Amino acid sequence: MTHYSGPLLTRADADALVVARDAGAAAWSGSLDLGRSSGEARLEPGAWVWRDARYPYPARLKDRTVHYWDGEDFAPVQRYAGSLIKLVPTEWGAPTFEIDGIKMLPTSKASPVDDAKRKVALVAPRGKVVLDTCGGLGYFAACCLAEGAARIVSFEKNEDVLWLRTLNPWSPDPDSPEAGGRLQLTHGDVSKAIATIGDASVDALLHDPPRFGIAGELYSQAFYDQLARVLRRGGRMFHYTGAPNRLTSGRDVPREVAKRLEKAGFKAEPALDGVLALRR
Repeated sequence: MTHYSGPLLTRADADALVVARDAGAAAWSGSLDLGRSSGEARLEPGAWVWRDARYPYPARLKDRTVHYWDGEDFAPVQRYAGSLIKLVPTEWGAPTFEIDGIKMLPTSKASPVDDAKRKVALVAPRGKVVLDTCGGLGYFAACCLAEGAARIVSFEKNEDVLWLRTLNPWSPDPDSPEAGGRLQLTHGDVSKAIATIGDASVDALLHDPPRFGIAGELYSQAFYDQLARVLRRGGRMFHYTGAPNRLTSGRDVPREVAKRLEKAGFKAEPALDGVLALRR
């Protein structure tokens, strides 16, 4: 999919443009790509100009929503196909996304990109072939590219998530010069696709599955056995688990995951909000 290059507006951005116009300003300075860069919009009475294109001043936009120019109006970056999936702005610039109101990335204490950096650092991707099992918005892949990974093989099952990526300037574009052909992004279910990956062909693993109740197959012993098969001996894996149900039922998902990984051939221990595992 081609990546979008037009302006992205939050409610605060749209309000700021109108306030500047009403104050008689000739231009407004700020970011129209969720904090990736700064620029200037020229303000006219009936429109504003950015990168030589004219746009109408939008009506009051939705809160907690990113909007993009669809050719006729500023539309929310969201889709509904059984579930409502949307890009959600954060105070850090880099957005998260939600499915039916459930936030998919931690953003309360740090940027989702900074959170991804800490986790990627645990597998030391420089010069390595990395398997990114559940690509999401691509923040793991972006950090691997920045750290000099030789190649990233990434899967994403949800077509709507892939669409969000084309509108998110923080998501890496596999066709960009920065990626240099190192990012292979596939629309597919990794629980099935992993059978096509060669034995010991991966140097490092990043596994960030949806919660257990949505994708239990990605926490199964059979899947962990496959992860052990494709990862070379001595290779590292970070497995995000969070701590679901710990307060309500006392269930310790990280401990359950570590036990299955040990059985598959890993040495596993808690790390950050998941499990760090070494292929024995």
